[in-house]
Amino acid sequence: PDSAKGGSFSAPESNLPSVQQEQAKADLLPDLNAKILDEDWDDIPPSSALEVISEDEAVQIIAEPLLPIQSSTLRDYVDHSETLAKLVHLGVDLSQVEKRQKAGQLLLTLDFEKDVKKILLFLKDVGIEDNQLGPFLTKNPYILGEDLEALETRVAYLKSKKFGQSEIAQMVLRAPYLLLFSVERLDNRLGFFKNELGLSVKKTKDLVIRLPRLLTGKLEPVKENLQVCQIELGFQRNEIQQIVYKTPKILTASKKKLKQTFDYLHNVMGIPHHMLTRFPQVFNSKLLRIRERHMFLAFLGRAHYDPAQPSYIPLDQLVSLPDEVFCTEIAKASMQDFENFLKTL
Repeated sequence: PDSAKGGSFSAPESNLPSVQQEQAKADLLPDLNAKILDEDWDDIPPSSALEVISEDEAVQIIAEPLLPIQSSTLRDYVDHSETLAKLVHLGVDLSQVEKRQKAGQLLLTLDFEKDVKKILLFLKDVGIEDNQLGPFLTKNPYILGEDLEALETRVAYLKSKKFGQSEIAQMVLRAPYLLLFSVERLDNRLGFFKNELGLSVKKTKDLVIRLPRLLTGKLEPVKENLQVCQIELGFQRNEIQQIVYKTPKILTASKKKLKQTFDYLHNVMGIPHHMLTRFPQVFNSKLLRIRERHMFLAFLGRAHYDPAQPSYIPLDQLVSLPDEVFCTEIAKASMQDFENFLKTL
């Protein structure tokens, strides 16, 4: 990621130059037989293949299992690789790691004591607990091939922007590729959300703490959703600012789902823009859930979403409550009534 320039932001899964250039040098899994033989011969004086040995010595010779020259699974290498064995002990799921591009080759080139141990200690310093290391490295094995000084610089940058230690740990866990990106890219991304949304420094920081993948994902879907909200859905800039700050996931939501949900809320249920701005969490709900509950309330004559009306129903309660609570407290009906109604749809 450090090699990328400009405002574009490609996903690390598809573009990992630092790993590819410095670690994954071979296109195929390496043949470790030579290394094992070298280690075996270190303290043994050269001998002749014709040297006579006793019967007792011959019986004691144990043939080591051959290391596969090539394999489609890392499991075949665990018994021959200290690095893989210790990563498995930490809880790393190799079956998931090997699905990631070049990740298997990378791990087989790393020495645990020389390369891996220092990264594990760094992650613990960041705030990742022992029981979180395995799941984290399963999602991002590439960090084991990163330069330690570069990683420390990126954490130092986040601290300079007033992110707390626990906040950084939470962000790294929720967006595992975060520390693969350079300081320049992180700074550009924070600047984009601050300027594009007109947020204060504090609100920008709060936004990415709640949804840290905004710092690692592509910007194009975000830009498109902002345009959809303004041009197609008709929200004002200040309304979009409030909606995004309250519900960051709207920036990465499916455009199709976003438009369909708005159409039903605004054009069928008659919810005005200012009410949707007040309760933007409805955009995170499934449209089917919204439709079923609204139709049931309309059937009962209780679909009142205007605060000035009696029996007013806030939109957040419409979508967030469990079915049983929705029926008894909002619809004033039984769960059986609701189930029977759904059968008629």
